Formats: sequence, C-alpha cells, structure tokens
Amino acid sequence: MINYAFEYINENEFHKLERSLKKYNMLAYKKLYFDYYPSLKVGKFLGELVSTNKEKKTKTYELKLPTDAMFTKVHGEVKLHYIVYEDEKIVMLDKLTPEDILTEGHNSELVTYKGVMVSKEHSDKDLFKINLLNMLNK
Repeated sequence: MINYAFEYINENEFHKLERSLKKYNMLAYKKLYFDYYPSLKVGKFLGELVSTNKEKKTKTYELKLPTDAMFTKVHGEVKLHYIVYEDEKIVMLDKLTPEDILTEGHNSELVTYKGVMVSKEHSDKDLFKINLLNMLNK
C-alpha cells in the first residue's frame, strides 16, 4: 500500500480554515477528516482534476465537500483544493473555499440566520440572499 504524506502550502492558514469548517459545518468536516483524508493518503484522489503540470509532474484537484444547499446558494460550494506530487508521494493541501466566510468565522463568532452563517462584512447581502431564497422556496 502506497502512503502519501500531507504537506501544506500555508499550514497555519489551512488549519484555521479547517477549524472554522469544523465549527460551522460539521458534516463537511467529518466527511473530510474521516473519509476523504484517508482516501488521499492511500493514493485514491477524489474530486475534479483541474489541471496537470507535466514539467513538475503535478495534478491539481478540487473536491466538493457535502454541505447544506442553502449555504451553497449563499456562500458557494465548500471545496478542498489540493495538489498531488506523484513522484514524491506528497499531497499538498492548498486551501478550503469559500475562504472569506471561513476566515471570518475563524476570526470572530458569526451569527446564523435561518440556519445559515451570516458574514459580518456582507450581512445585508447575505440576509437578502437568504430571505430571497426562502421566498422562492415557498
């Protein structure tokens, strides 16, 4: 069994995003930690292949994490971005997106409205989207 090592482009920032994901989206965090990370370690690369670099022999992937449909509509898909260095047997964890709301969630306590995180910077926009989506769903 081939084991890949995890490395980080910016380890501190990545772990901040991970902690924010754990706090505000436990489903995505559990799936990432208990299903996706073990698969990546054994060389089973998940998600969409975004690009390939033949000189560096790398492949870049985006893996969608499960999340609430309303969160996706307001903030966007939750994705893990990672790069695979096959010769070195390294999975380089790049970032978790949407970075802005996850970073904001790490820096300060966010409020939720109708079950969706609301950004302090864009609260009017987020509340409008949530209310609009709720009206459309009725």
